[in-house]
Amino acid sequence: MSRLINPDSVGKERTRLSKSIVLCIRELAKQSNVTSETKDQAAFIALALQTIAEGIDASVQAWEKRDYWVKADKFRMEWMWAGQTAAKLKDAVLSDDWASIAMLMPQIAQRFNKVVVSDNHRLGKPWTGAYKLLALHQKL
Repeated sequence: MSRLINPDSVGKERTRLSKSIVLCIRELAKQSNVTSETKDQAAFIALALQTIAEGIDASVQAWEKRDYWVKADKFRMEWMWAGQTAAKLKDAVLSDDWASIAMLMPQIAQRFNKVVVSDNHRLGKPWTGAYKLLALHQKL
């Protein structure tokens, strides 16, 4: 029996979400007032950070199987901020606290400053409908 290879690994998902977050921050910076798209963008960033934070343990499992504990712990510490920032951003988005959101965006952008998104990306607008999804997650 041959090996099964998952083309949609957690690492690839993290890379895609990172690029989407960078694109979203760029678009969010262009906004001058709060619209439904602005809310969707902020909500998308919160959901994407949460998804990244949830995938960290799956990413380090291979290292832990090989007893690379230091590497696994370093990776966890490197991404620990994602879950914490996602929670803060969620609360701010759902309470319409745009001052807090404005304070969090530069911090998030700084974490992703090495991520490159080309002008000819195929990401589209991944934030469409994210505010409704975030509100739905909050109720659950």
